Amino acid sequence: MMLRRTPLAFAMVTAVLIGSTAPVLAQSSGSSVVSGSARFEVLSPTLIRMEYAGDRRFEERPTFNAVNRQLPRVSFSKTTENGLLIIKTGKLTLQYRLNSGPFSQDNLRVDLMAGPMAVTARPAWELVGSCDYNKLCEAETQRNVNGAIIADEHPGFTGRGYVAGLTRRNSTIGWTAKKVPAGKHSVQVRYANAVPSGEPQTMTVTAGDVTVPIVLAPTGGWDKRAVARVAVDLPAGAPVMSVKCTEVGRCGVDIDSVALTPVDADYPVPADPAHTAANLGGWRRSLDEADGPRALYEGMISRDGWYLLNDTETGIMQPNGSVVARPKRTTDYQDGYFFGYGHDYRQGLRDLRDLTGPSMLLPRWTFGNWYSRYYAHSDADYRDQILPAFRANKVPLDALVVDTDFKAPNKWNGWDWDPKYFPDPKGFFDWAHREGLKVSLNIHPSIATADPRYAEVRAELGRDLRVGLCNLPEECRVFDLSNPAESAAYFNLHRKFEEQGVDVWWPDSCCDGSFARGEGISPDSVLNAQYAMRADSQGKRGFSWNRSGSGFGGYALTPAFPAGPWAEHRYTVDTSMDTTSTWELLSFASYYTIRRGNIGMPYESHDIGAHNYFENGNKLPEDMYARWVQFGTFQPLLRLHSNHGVRLPWDYADQARASATKFLQLREALVPYTYSLARQAHDTGLPMTRGMYLNYPEHEDAYRFDRQYLYGDDVLVAPVTSPGTTDVKTKVWFPPGTWTDYFTGKRYSGPSVQEVTTDLSTMPVFLRGGGILPTRTDYVDHSGQRPLDQVTLDVATGGVGSFSLYEDAGDGNAYRNGEFGRTEIRYTERAGSGTLTIMPRAGTFPGAVPERTWTVNFRNVAAPPQTVSVAGTSTPFTYDATTRTLTVKLTASAGTPSTLITTPR
Repeated sequence: MMLRRTPLAFAMVTAVLIGSTAPVLAQSSGSSVVSGSARFEVLSPTLIRMEYAGDRRFEERPTFNAVNRQLPRVSFSKTTENGLLIIKTGKLTLQYRLNSGPFSQDNLRVDLMAGPMAVTARPAWELVGSCDYNKLCEAETQRNVNGAIIADEHPGFTGRGYVAGLTRRNSTIGWTAKKVPAGKHSVQVRYANAVPSGEPQTMTVTAGDVTVPIVLAPTGGWDKRAVARVAVDLPAGAPVMSVKCTEVGRCGVDIDSVALTPVDADYPVPADPAHTAANLGGWRRSLDEADGPRALYEGMISRDGWYLLNDTETGIMQPNGSVVARPKRTTDYQDGYFFGYGHDYRQGLRDLRDLTGPSMLLPRWTFGNWYSRYYAHSDADYRDQILPAFRANKVPLDALVVDTDFKAPNKWNGWDWDPKYFPDPKGFFDWAHREGLKVSLNIHPSIATADPRYAEVRAELGRDLRVGLCNLPEECRVFDLSNPAESAAYFNLHRKFEEQGVDVWWPDSCCDGSFARGEGISPDSVLNAQYAMRADSQGKRGFSWNRSGSGFGGYALTPAFPAGPWAEHRYTVDTSMDTTSTWELLSFASYYTIRRGNIGMPYESHDIGAHNYFENGNKLPEDMYARWVQFGTFQPLLRLHSNHGVRLPWDYADQARASATKFLQLREALVPYTYSLARQAHDTGLPMTRGMYLNYPEHEDAYRFDRQYLYGDDVLVAPVTSPGTTDVKTKVWFPPGTWTDYFTGKRYSGPSVQEVTTDLSTMPVFLRGGGILPTRTDYVDHSGQRPLDQVTLDVATGGVGSFSLYEDAGDGNAYRNGEFGRTEIRYTERAGSGTLTIMPRAGTFPGAVPERTWTVNFRNVAAPPQTVSVAGTSTPFTYDATTRTLTVKLTASAGTPSTLITTPR
C-alpha cells in the first residue's frame, strides 16, 4: 500500500542562542529546535531528524522514505553552553557547534549508551556519487558505475564489494570530489590486477578538464590489492571525476575504491571503519548465482548503537503517491535521521517503522506452501498431475507460480498466452480458485517489437519505445516506468490477465533494460510501488514479489541509489532469486533472511532447494532436499522452486519424502502463528525471523550464532546446514531460561552452547519456557478450506509467557478499518502449578468462528498429574511420559474465557 500524507506542519521552538556561554535550560513541548541554518526535530527519544539548509528553507513535505513524521510529542531539554547547542532526550545527548556550517564529524556528536558502554557517535554525511577531498570513496557505492558490475567474490576489499568487469569501451566509475583546494593533487585507485597475461592495465583518469592515463600494475592475484596514483593540477571547487576504460583489452581490473588527495598523501582509510565493522548488515539486491556467503550493504542495526539514514537526496512524496525531485539549491543542504537506539535494537526498528511506514500485511494464503518451477508446465499438468499428487500425498498447497514459458509469442516477454499450454486461461484460473489455489504469473518488463500487442503500446504512446537489451532473436523494447504514459502503457498490458483472474504478479526485473529515471528514488522501488498500488486500487493487499533495494539490471551488489532500500517493506516481498544449492548457501540463506530484518523487511522468499544444482539433473541429494524444506518451514514464505529440477517430496526416496511431507504439513499447520507474526511485523517493525541479538543484545553468542534465529520471540530455530541423514550434530546457543525441543520434548537450560542431534525427521526447534505456539489442529488442503475452529496450543513449562493470536478475513483491506480479532493467551507459573488463560476474542471480522476447540499440549510437565481442572472442574487428559507432554481438550465459545490449571508442573 502506498502511504499518503499531506504536507506536515510542526510547532517550532527557535533556539538561536549564538555566543551564549551560560547554560540555558528549557523543557520543550514542541518537536523542533532551530539554530541558524540547522534544525533538529526530536521524533522519539531515540530518533532525531537533523536538517541543515544554508538558505534556511527547511523541508516539511514527506519524502519517499520518511512518509510519517507526525509521531507523539517527546519531552526533551535544550541548552547552549560554550558555543554548543545541546539537546538531551533521556536516551541520548546531541551536541552541535553553533554557526559551524553543514554537519560533519568535526561539529556534530551524539553520546548514548550501547548496553553497558558509553558511545560517542560522529556520523559522516556522505552523499552517493560524491566524496570529500582526501577521503576514500568506495567504488561500489558510486552512482555513476556504467558498463560494469558490483562483485564481492574475492576477499580483501573494503566496504561491501568492488567494481569488476570494466572491460568494455567507456565503462566508467564516476563521482564528484568536494571541497578541493587549488593546486596539485593525486588521483589514487585501489585495485586488483590478475589478468592471465600478467601485463599492466591502462585506464584513463578524468579530473575536471584534465585527462591522463593511469597504469595499474599486476598485483599477483585477485585477492591482492595495490594502489596506483597519477598527478593532476586542479582549480578549487568540486570537479567531476572518473576512471574509464578507453582501450578494450587493457582494462581488466577490479577497482575497490578511489580517492583524490594531496600529492604525497597516503591512501585514506575508510570513514569510521569501526562503525562499519559494527554494522550488522542489511541488504543486497539479490543472491543471483550465489553458491555461498556474499557481502551485504549496511542495515540500520549496529552494535555500537546508532545509524544515520541520510535522506538528503530522496525524492519528495506527493499527496497522489508520486515522487518528485527535491528542489535544487544553491547552498549547502543535508537531511537525515539519527537512530540512537543503543542496544535496544527493537526500539530502533520501531522508530524505522514509524518513520518509513508499516510493512504490508500479506494475505493469509501466502504463508502456506507455494509450488513454483522454471519449466513449461501446461494447464493439464497442473490439473491432472501436480495438484492430484499434492492431494494424494496429503501435502497442502496454497499457491501456484506459472513461470515464463506460458507466454506467447515469445516465452520471455510475450504478452499473451501460448494456447499450446493454456488453451483456456480463464478456465484455468477458475479451476485453480475452486481448488483453493492462488496463481502468480511471471512477467519480464519488456516487449518484443514483433509481439502483436506492441502495436497497442505504440498506438497508445504515439511513438516507439526504446530498444532493450533482451537476449532474444528479435528486437525488444523497454519501458521508462518513471514516465506516466509509458507506465500506463506497461500496466495496460496486464489488464487482460487481471480480468482472467491472476492473484499476484512476479515482475522479474532482471536484465532486459527497462528502467526508471528520476532523482531521489531507487529504480526497483518505482516498479515495486507501482505494482503494489495497482493491486491496492483493486481491493487486494498490494504487493509484488521481486528483487528489491537498488535498480534494474545486473545482479548482486548493484550500485547504491540515494534513497536506498528503506521503503521496500511497504511494497514487496524480497526474493533472493537464482541461487545454486550448496550447504554453504543453505546456511547463508538463514543469515540473509535475518539481516534483511535490519532494514525493516519482514518477508523473504528463497527458492527452497535453490534454483540450480548442476548435478543429477538438478535433483538434490536426499539430505540436502529435506533440510531445505525444514528451513523453509520456519521462514516467512515457503516457495518450492527450481531451474527445471525437482523439488517435490515424491521425487525423493522414502526418508527424505517422509521428512518433506511432514514439514510441509507442519508449515500449513503453522499458518495461524505465522500470520500473527506478520501482523506483529506490521504493527512493530520487528521481523518475523529475528536475529538472536534483538532479544539478547548483551550476550556475545547472540552475534556469534548468526545462522540461528527466533521465529517470533518464543520459538528458537537452528537450521541444519551440514550433510547426513542420522546423528547429525548442530551446535545451538540457548539463551537464558529453559528451552524445550519441539519434536522430542528434551529440555535445555541456558545460557549454554550444546550439540543437538537430529535425523531427517527432526530439526533443532525449541520453545522458550512459558512460550506458546498455536497451530491448526486439523489437516487442510489449503489455508482457506475450513474456518480455524480447531487450534492446538503447545505450551512449554518452565517460565511465563503470552501470545496474541491474530485473525481477520485473510485477504482484502477491511482489517485497516478494524475488522480483525485478537485472542490473548497467557501462561503463568507458581509453586506447584501452571495456569493457562485463554481470553475472549476481542474484535470480529467476516468468517469469525463462534466456537473453537482448543487442544493444549503442556511440554515438559515434570510428572503425570492426578487431576487436571478447568475453572475448578476435573477434566480428562492424557500424559506421554516419553516427551513429558500433557494433553487436554476443551471447547470454549469465542466469548468465554477458559482457565486451565495443571498440577504439578
